[in-house]
Amino acid sequence: MNTKRKLLALTAGLALAGFTSFASAQEVYIPLVSKGFQHQFWQAVKQGADQAAKEYKVKVTFEGPETEQQVDKQIDMLSAAMAKKPAAIGFAALDSKAAIPLLKKAQAAKIPVIAFDSGVDSDIPVTTATTNNVAAAALAADKMAEKIGGEGEVAVIAHDQTSRTGVDRRDGFLNQIKAKYPKIKVVDVQYGGDQLKSAEIAKALLQAHPKLKGIFGTNEPGAIGAGKGIKEAKKSGIVIIGFDSGKAQKDMINDGTIAGAITQNPVGIGYKTVEAAVKTLKGEKLPKIIDTGFYYYDKSNMNDPKVAAVLYD
Repeated sequence: MNTKRKLLALTAGLALAGFTSFASAQEVYIPLVSKGFQHQFWQAVKQGADQAAKEYKVKVTFEGPETEQQVDKQIDMLSAAMAKKPAAIGFAALDSKAAIPLLKKAQAAKIPVIAFDSGVDSDIPVTTATTNNVAAAALAADKMAEKIGGEGEVAVIAHDQTSRTGVDRRDGFLNQIKAKYPKIKVVDVQYGGDQLKSAEIAKALLQAHPKLKGIFGTNEPGAIGAGKGIKEAKKSGIVIIGFDSGKAQKDMINDGTIAGAITQNPVGIGYKTVEAAVKTLKGEKLPKIIDTGFYYYDKSNMNDPKVAAVLYD
């Protein structure tokens, strides 16, 4: 065997050994630090991550704080995950800036970061597996306009003003209304975070704005909370456009409390996050954004196979 052939054989052998080592679930650990785990959305993301972990033969853990307001607790979880020296990390930021110092440490330690659902204000993540939240919220604005006849007062119950998803869904809705519907006035933007607070906000909005025609809830608790608030206030005729899925929200769509909602592809988000980590570790080049898609659904199309596939309980 000549020198060139020996070199090729050695390179092939090293690549095979590297892949075998890579594929060992004991050695390849990829923790996913989520924005939460209590919502059905995050359970669906976990389901997708677990599916990819099984297929790619890697070890994955999934955790998040009890509520999506616990930024400090999420940072502690990220720090603890990094201390275990993982091969890569999946991270859904509650605050698009707060985690950057830790992510810089991950970068220095050559631990690839895959952002999911909600990105950070940094180019550190190799990629972000996410919904195009601006476009999704613009579609929600179009549906709201259609339902209220293109004019009247509406309000927004957003889930936060620190995460990328919170900002993008709020602004995507507001900008679409401003650009396309001059006869629609957004009278208020409030921040719910959980169902209870969102319900209280909805009732307060109805009192403050008796001509209110619609509410956009930017996530599962926001939409469900708005629905509960409307029911408790015994107010009819308010159009609620939601975001995400889950049994409670689907039930409210079926009974007419919520007109419809945007669904993401949470299983796909979880799957693509783990898949992206595996591809990065194998040296593959990834796009900066992995668009996991979205649909608008209501009573009329909930059983459509392509929509039903991304709805979750």
